[in-house]
Amino acid sequence: MIRKAPQPVAPQPGQESVWQYPRPPALQPCSRPIRVVCEGVTVADTRGAMRVLETSHPPTYYLPPDDVRIDLLERGGGVSFCEWKGAATYWTLRLSDRTSDRCAWSYAAPTTRFSGLQDYFAFYAPLMDACYVGDEQATPQPGGFYGGWVTSDLAGPFKGEPGTEHW
Repeated sequence: MIRKAPQPVAPQPGQESVWQYPRPPALQPCSRPIRVVCEGVTVADTRGAMRVLETSHPPTYYLPPDDVRIDLLERGGGVSFCEWKGAATYWTLRLSDRTSDRCAWSYAAPTTRFSGLQDYFAFYAPLMDACYVGDEQATPQPGGFYGGWVTSDLAGPFKGEPGTEHW
């Protein structure tokens, strides 16, 4: 089967192309506030987030533990391994009316390149009610596997969309 190479969408003014993000990924401070909400509860709210930028992926946001309601989280089942960041621990959110299994992850001992993410939390947008970058509610990275957040200032296409399995 001949696979067609992805065709990046030309960014509009004020947008950045995810096709200009590096591989291996880069870690960058985020200048905008990040907020995560579930069942009307602000689970995280920070101006100190980091974002991971990787070719073809919308950014994944990592929030410092001091700005996350850790009292609402407990370790979830399983682990995974990222070739860039190392072994991830998963977290379950428990609220009075809702439990969201494996809705967040963190790295207790990330690789040297990503040591700035140690103990920071990332959240899967589809498992929360709302994830905000600034005042904009982000949408989940397509496909359900990756943890990026899509906002209007990004140009794709994005890894995870149908037909992107070979990228």
